[in-house]
Amino acid sequence: MKKILLLISIFIYSFSAGLNQDFLEPNEAFKPTFTKNEDSLNFKLDLGHDIYLYDDKLKVFITKPEKIEITKDINIPKPVAYQEFIVQFNNLDLTIPFSLLKSKVESSEYEIEIKFQGCSKAGLCYAPMSEKYLVTNDIKTSKQEIKNEEQKVETTTDLNETDSIASSLKDGNLFLVLVTFFGFGLLLSLTPCVFPMIPILSSIIVGASKNEDMTARKGFLLSLVYVLSMSIAYTIAGVIAGVFGANLQAALQNSYVLVVFALIFVALAFSMFGYFEIKLPQSIQSKVNKTTDGKEKQGIIGIAIMGFLSALIVGPCVAPPLAGALVYIGQTGDAILGGMALFVMSLGMGVPLLLIGLGAGRFMPKPGGWMEGVTKIFGIVMLGVAIWLLERVLSASVIMSLWALLLLGTAIYLKTLTNMITELISSVLFILGVVLLVGLISGATNPLKPLEKLIGSTNVVNTNELVFQKVKNIAELELAIKNSPKPIMLDFWASWCVACKELEEITFKDKEVIQKLQGFTLLKADVTQNSDEDKALQKMFGVVGPPALIFWDKDKKEVNSSKIVGYKNPKDFLEIINKNF
Repeated sequence: MKKILLLISIFIYSFSAGLNQDFLEPNEAFKPTFTKNEDSLNFKLDLGHDIYLYDDKLKVFITKPEKIEITKDINIPKPVAYQEFIVQFNNLDLTIPFSLLKSKVESSEYEIEIKFQGCSKAGLCYAPMSEKYLVTNDIKTSKQEIKNEEQKVETTTDLNETDSIASSLKDGNLFLVLVTFFGFGLLLSLTPCVFPMIPILSSIIVGASKNEDMTARKGFLLSLVYVLSMSIAYTIAGVIAGVFGANLQAALQNSYVLVVFALIFVALAFSMFGYFEIKLPQSIQSKVNKTTDGKEKQGIIGIAIMGFLSALIVGPCVAPPLAGALVYIGQTGDAILGGMALFVMSLGMGVPLLLIGLGAGRFMPKPGGWMEGVTKIFGIVMLGVAIWLLERVLSASVIMSLWALLLLGTAIYLKTLTNMITELISSVLFILGVVLLVGLISGATNPLKPLEKLIGSTNVVNTNELVFQKVKNIAELELAIKNSPKPIMLDFWASWCVACKELEEITFKDKEVIQKLQGFTLLKADVTQNSDEDKALQKMFGVVGPPALIFWDKDKKEVNSSKIVGYKNPKDFLEIINKNF
């Protein structure tokens, strides 16, 4: 355990040493100054080294006595193209004439707000920010009054859930931060992010108990190795994403990696069926076996590898706590605190797995003939995990046929066991398999709704479904926003994203949510392939990975406080949306 923690510390430190001096705090990256002159208000924004501004995020408003955008009436320096973006590289110097304010609305005083968002050339993006200034329309103001007014600069940031978590990392007590993130992990353990790990870990424990008595201690130890390896993987992936802006989990969701990993589970299944035994290479075995506990160490190494890979490939998951930690790392370069928060959060996610290991070890009967049947059942479970992985690669109809074959094959196998309970389960699985085949023939593609094509004609559902317009790149997005007469919602989606499917099947099927979103222009960015265009879109909005929902009001202004990361149930979704729309 000490060695593992030491390796984690060294890894995180290696990233952070030298990073803190490269990445600037927001107040170092952006230094705003207002100066009130006789006939105008001047706004200067000094940018730190290698910092630039998104030109389309630069907005100037009169917010009092009424809200009016005056961006187009201000002389703004000409932007330049940079990595598919239109940006401002130089320090900003804007002049807002008082005559312009008077021409828009008559008042004795005005509140001016300037919004902007910037990034570092290293790929780290900052949260949207705004500067406010209250100016009285009195040309005779004395020099001392002007000097006093110059101090009235108010910096505000519209914080969403992700930004709030990132802010808590900056300002919170270390112990409190770690406890909070452990709590976040416990909450995430109840989501589909962790569910696929349960059959994998259970199969490992069952496999280990074939040849030796399984105790609570051994079961817990195996689970601990798996969870620690999983936590290390999440931490490494998170630090890389925060520092370099590269989502390692998303990068691994490509067809080649998924097919290879699915084949690994197929191999594990056939090993459990008794066709062969999976062992470490002989050269590694000989080194490990030099110790008295060599055989035990072989098993632990295999479990550690499986836990590490499972976290990266099986359960990619983006939630506000994860996104908040990555935003914090990206903005501050503090990979140590950010990495510690991610590691502790991952441990919280692994608590149910530790309980499963402890319980399985305690209540597992002694090895015997019964183990053969149980092992084969878990072999079938491994085949199910392989099909679940291939859902991200193969067509829906192929996946549905694979599920049907698995159910039918399992039913036939259970039929060979002379047991009343297994015969009943066999009959149920056989019927389900037949139903899937019938649904497949009818044209259905959802294994959970195999008969929807046969019974769907009696229900009028299509008129109540949300219709999304797909956008592939920044240009298509900007055009869609420009042409929209309504508020806009952009949904970052991927076929391998479990939480995305939760949003689709639960939140976006809710009647109240549908009614609310019918007043929006709905856009969808499919980032499944993680292409350069996908990365550019995500970088533009500081999106770590799907699902993420970005909103604009009817005046085409981004509403940062409504930004949603991860799954939200209908009630929580509507609560966030109703605050601004």
